[in-house]
Amino acid sequence: MRRLTKLYNSLPAVQNVSFIIQPGQVLGCLGPNGAGKSTTVKMLIGLLQPSTGQVFFNGADIHADLATYRKQLGYVPEEPNLYPYLSGREYLELVATLRGMTRSQRDRKIADLLHLFSMYPHRDGSIASYSKGMRQRILLIAALLDNPSLLIFDEPLSGLDVVSALIFKNLIGRLGERGKAVFYCSHVLEVVEKVCSHLLILRGGNVVAYGAAAQLPRVSQEASLEETFAHLVSEVNADQVAGEIVEVVAA
Repeated sequence: MRRLTKLYNSLPAVQNVSFIIQPGQVLGCLGPNGAGKSTTVKMLIGLLQPSTGQVFFNGADIHADLATYRKQLGYVPEEPNLYPYLSGREYLELVATLRGMTRSQRDRKIADLLHLFSMYPHRDGSIASYSKGMRQRILLIAALLDNPSLLIFDEPLSGLDVVSALIFKNLIGRLGERGKAVFYCSHVLEVVEKVCSHLLILRGGNVVAYGAAAQLPRVSQEASLEETFAHLVSEVNADQVAGEIVEVVAA
């Protein structure tokens, strides 16, 4: 992404945001509510056209051939909005067909991934009957199905049970090892610290920190990513506020 800006009624949601995701990198995107994370993700997947700036993939502007770009993209949105009248298997078959997968490849991968994500017994149930975590697992399978080179995860752990979340955390590292470029947007700092090789921190639509994860804590001489994040984006003393809340509750 190069100098991306997105305006809504002349008000900037994102201002001059630039970063690069190399193959094998897991770039974690952090920021408080309203920082511009969702807008950045929507521009990254081609859902929003930037007011100024460009998103490049393999040296070309994605909007020059959005269909070809999206064939290389796996995306898990924050909200698992799926077709409720389809079964999980039918939804995955639809995704595979749209991606141009052969029937034999499609059937084999869908069955294998449903097993691995513990969804095989529920494969023919309607999505309307699924829990949020089950819908999230179907979205994860759909994103991975055609082995994309770029993966974008927006709060992917939302609704997942402990075992599924643990599998996913380890999966992120394995994807990076396989040369995938991963953009991981999350509020869960301890997970980001564990799985991301690089970090992008946004505040008020601006980049306040960007670089290798191991180097960022040194920017503010803090001991952890959590403290670094608070130092960069917060104008309040979290410990002081927590203490005041306890006092009000106890009064």
